[in-house]
Amino acid sequence: MKRLLSVCLLACNEADELARAIRSVDWADEIVVVVDAKSEDASEQVARQMASRVERRAYQGDVEQKRYAASLAKHDWVLILDPDEVVPEVLGKSIQRVLAEGDAKGSGEDGADAPVAYRLNRATYHLGRWIRHGDFYPDWKLRLYRRSKAQWVGRDPHGRVEVTGRVGELAGDLEHYSYRDLADQIDRIQFFSSQAADALMRDGVSFRLSDLVLRPFGRFLRTYFLRTGFRDGLPGFVISIASAFYVFLKYAKLWEKTREKAREKTGEKKREKTREKNVETPRA
Repeated sequence: MKRLLSVCLLACNEADELARAIRSVDWADEIVVVVDAKSEDASEQVARQMASRVERRAYQGDVEQKRYAASLAKHDWVLILDPDEVVPEVLGKSIQRVLAEGDAKGSGEDGADAPVAYRLNRATYHLGRWIRHGDFYPDWKLRLYRRSKAQWVGRDPHGRVEVTGRVGELAGDLEHYSYRDLADQIDRIQFFSSQAADALMRDGVSFRLSDLVLRPFGRFLRTYFLRTGFRDGLPGFVISIASAFYVFLKYAKLWEKTREKAREKTGEKKREKTREKNVETPRA
């Protein structure tokens, strides 16, 4: 029996990208789009024209927003897709095959050997070429899964799906058109580093100077040398520097927020002492 699929997307000021993403999965049984309430372009109109269900919602963070989008799906099998991603023909056929036939061993939907989720390998196009090394590739993402066997976990902006059961992998790359240009990448680094710093604060992570000094350098070494980002030429070098800059900003902003919180506490203590002094000192 064919498994029915719900594709879930988030959108904010991405009308053109959203239309392209939806067209790439027009074979799905349902398409759900959650539009950020701050969106000011035609994203919502595009979604209402092309999707099965559309909800407008204030942004609650990446993890919560994707969890909410998946909760709207009618079907147990869900594919999470970003608006700047495209499912090409090879990957689309892989997805449709496993939905129609089950896994390669022919196990049933509830069989012990049947995967309850699948990872997709994402390839990013940036700075004029497909990036095939460094932190950008391979980039396996668990995106196709059974809702009844999964939950969204993790810290913004890097949430992930955890499943109970076996996970398979699909043939064909998920195409990722993440950035318009380098300026767009820097803008997103600003946004996501702020989110990451806020999440660290909420989780009670303390700022350490060693994180600010060593982690960016470690990220560059990992991206450019250990994961051979240098094989992507000058774009690989630029991407490695940008990746290290993201890590630097995340911890620099954590330091800034920690200082602000300390100042607030100090100010509150001073105000409390002043109030106590005024209460204890009788008027003449």
